[in-house]
Amino acid sequence: MAKYRLVLLRHGEGAWNKENRFCSWVDQKLSSGGIKEARNCGKHLKALGFEFDLVFTSVLSRSIQTAWLVLEEMGQEWVPIQSSWRLNERHYGALIGLNRAEMALNHGEEQVKIWRRSYDVTPPPITESHPYYEEIYNDRRYKCSDVSQDNLPRAESLKDVLDRLLPYWNEKIVPELKSGKMILISAHGNSSRALLKHLEGISDEDIINVTLPTGVPILLELDENLRPLGPHQFLGDQEAIQAAIKKVEDQGKVKSAEK
Repeated sequence: MAKYRLVLLRHGEGAWNKENRFCSWVDQKLSSGGIKEARNCGKHLKALGFEFDLVFTSVLSRSIQTAWLVLEEMGQEWVPIQSSWRLNERHYGALIGLNRAEMALNHGEEQVKIWRRSYDVTPPPITESHPYYEEIYNDRRYKCSDVSQDNLPRAESLKDVLDRLLPYWNEKIVPELKSGKMILISAHGNSSRALLKHLEGISDEDIINVTLPTGVPILLELDENLRPLGPHQFLGDQEAIQAAIKKVEDQGKVKSAEK
């Protein structure tokens, strides 16, 4: 029997997910497809009998909006939500806004896969001349964070994401989990991958092959030491989930007509 159960969720599809662009810290709402994914996720979790006591999100709208829609479908709108930049998507630096398939054409699919999926490779940092620099760093949500604006990242590897996520996990989320609360973390592809790496002990080499589709809940069953009792479980139609994973993986490949 699991001592603790935790549900991770990568937010529903955002506008830039649909356009195959590096979204990162640029704030985007869910697309119509992403809204449908979030609602379907809520319906599925309700059918499975999940009852959440607390939800954690990043400070990005697509993460928060997903949590709202999931809770609405479950009839659990009253459940408290706590948000932190430490659950944000990975900061992709100078790559923000660029199309992944075009990057693959220009730099090669392997390089794009390394930028997207590797553990300790950091993309080129964002600079003040970047078209989205002002939008990100003048955003009021980061004036309320627990670090100064000067100490916010300008680019991150997955290792960097884990380094800034772990203090929040250990100090805020773990005590709530150990108090017996059922927790949903509505976050992003890379913040969720980083947490899975930590909890499941996934190697630096193997994490490159871990891909999370949008809008699909992931169940983790943990023992009293927060060690997993088995591999994480994608909840839902497994055939559809595998197709969604392949879709995410193909985002970093050159389109067939361009090959």
